[in-house]
Amino acid sequence: MPCRLSFIALCALLVACASPSPAPTATPTTVARPYPLPPRMRSPEYGIQVFLWWTIDGKTADNDVRLVRDMGFGWIKQRFSWFDIELAPDEHAWQRADWILEIAEKYGLKLLIRLDGIPPWARVDPASVPAEEFTPVDVTQFADYCGTVAARYAGRIAAYEVWNEPNLAREWGGRSPNPTGYVALLKACYLAIKAADPQAIVISAGMAPTGTDDLAVAMPDDKFITLMYEAGAAPYFDMLGVHAPGFMNPPERSPDETEADPALQARWITFRRVEDLRALMVAHGDADKQVAITEMGWTTDRVNPDYSWFAVTEEQQADYLVRAYQFAKRNWSPWIGLMSMVYIADPFWTEADEQYWWAITRPVKPGDPPQVLPAYEALKRMEK
Repeated sequence: MPCRLSFIALCALLVACASPSPAPTATPTTVARPYPLPPRMRSPEYGIQVFLWWTIDGKTADNDVRLVRDMGFGWIKQRFSWFDIELAPDEHAWQRADWILEIAEKYGLKLLIRLDGIPPWARVDPASVPAEEFTPVDVTQFADYCGTVAARYAGRIAAYEVWNEPNLAREWGGRSPNPTGYVALLKACYLAIKAADPQAIVISAGMAPTGTDDLAVAMPDDKFITLMYEAGAAPYFDMLGVHAPGFMNPPERSPDETEADPALQARWITFRRVEDLRALMVAHGDADKQVAITEMGWTTDRVNPDYSWFAVTEEQQADYLVRAYQFAKRNWSPWIGLMSMVYIADPFWTEADEQYWWAITRPVKPGDPPQVLPAYEALKRMEK
């Protein structure tokens, strides 16, 4: 089973290096785009990440997708790892991807597909490329993969997220985060997707919220996005992807408050960090785009010390998630688009996995009925 770590797995390691968010200073410009922006989403739209790839037995996956539909959410997020699909150059295994499309369509749900994961044959040797030019994959080969997926599922996959958290070294092939390199990868994938399916929405990678500015480990999310814009990213994504964990804070708490809090001294440790990143879009002349939250949530971790220090109760998790959606609907319309939270649990998780505690369901054995938490019931009752 491949590793399925989220952005949250590193957040607790980075608190000691927190730094305030720099104010945006770029001069607004008019962005020339190779393709027109897609129609705006409703503000917001509701989604959640699922793990269907290894549950092709059918019953568990069917239950998970039906849970999303019954909750009143319209989107599921699913990873399509390059290493699971293109086993060798031009040798593709489509069975699981085809089946995921079928089950999403069965329940009338839209798909956000995350494109990343490096097959061994496409991995770039860091020693072969100067650090400032490094990308962990051959950009042309990755673009071919993006275009092949988009061509196969044209008109059926609504949106693609290109990569995951490239502001972390561990997500960038173990090398220093490189906004210019990420923009090259984003541009190539965007153009390939649009050539195959012009109506598909391309979302830039959500960044890990962190104040750590150490290129051996991470780059702050706001700094990385600023440098993306300076490297010419604006024409090559339709929505800015962001990650928005709430940590221990209620969703209404502002970055100004946590920055002034002596115990935190950080803007990025709030759900409303999204507002700082939106300000960067406006400062760079990109206000006509929406923001897509591709991961959001609160953990209830009781066993892993790296995460339990900012855990909330199951009742707080339920309350905060509902309030987060309500806050966004009241205050972030019309620029907020999809808000995709974490998670419907992967059936392979145990309590030792930190992701287990962010989920709003519990893993069950094949054939067992779903086990939902208070957050699921609260979100189901929430007015959409």
